[in-house]
Amino acid sequence: MKKLEDYVRSIPDFPEKGIIFRDVTTVLQDPEGLQLAINSMQEKLKDLEFDVIVGAESRGFIFGAPIAYNMKKSFVPVRKKGKLPCETIEESYDLEYGKATLEIHKDSIKSGQKVVIIDDLIATGGTLEAIIKLVERLGGKVVRICCLIELPELNGRKKIENYDVESVISFTGK
Repeated sequence: MKKLEDYVRSIPDFPEKGIIFRDVTTVLQDPEGLQLAINSMQEKLKDLEFDVIVGAESRGFIFGAPIAYNMKKSFVPVRKKGKLPCETIEESYDLEYGKATLEIHKDSIKSGQKVVIIDDLIATGGTLEAIIKLVERLGGKVVRICCLIELPELNGRKKIENYDVESVISFTGK
């Protein structure tokens, strides 16, 4: 049986020279890889008490929604600015290669709810930090952050060091 790392495609010099891009589309395209990814992430939550899963657009949706379904939890999408139809709050943050803004519906998290954040990747930590701020502004408590891949050399954990962070696999090299 293949390890989860074996399903991830590494693309050198993308988006710029010297960067190795870790592509999860190859995980998604393989039924065994997809099952292994979702099961491995879900395993990181098995003994945790929580109410809701928040997933970041777009790969956080891919992994978060099936985990929420399997664990009988609600799922809340965090989207890029301008994509949600009801009243939202927003948070801007720096990306490795630019700037972005995320939004969440104002009524999606209730005060006191215990929240798990799911995403595909911890790189610089900017996306996760923005999501934490959104959840906390709505009164939620982030009880765990769970990502499929971590790139430790980009020090993303430093931005979210006060939170319980789990990753399934870790790749060295920028």
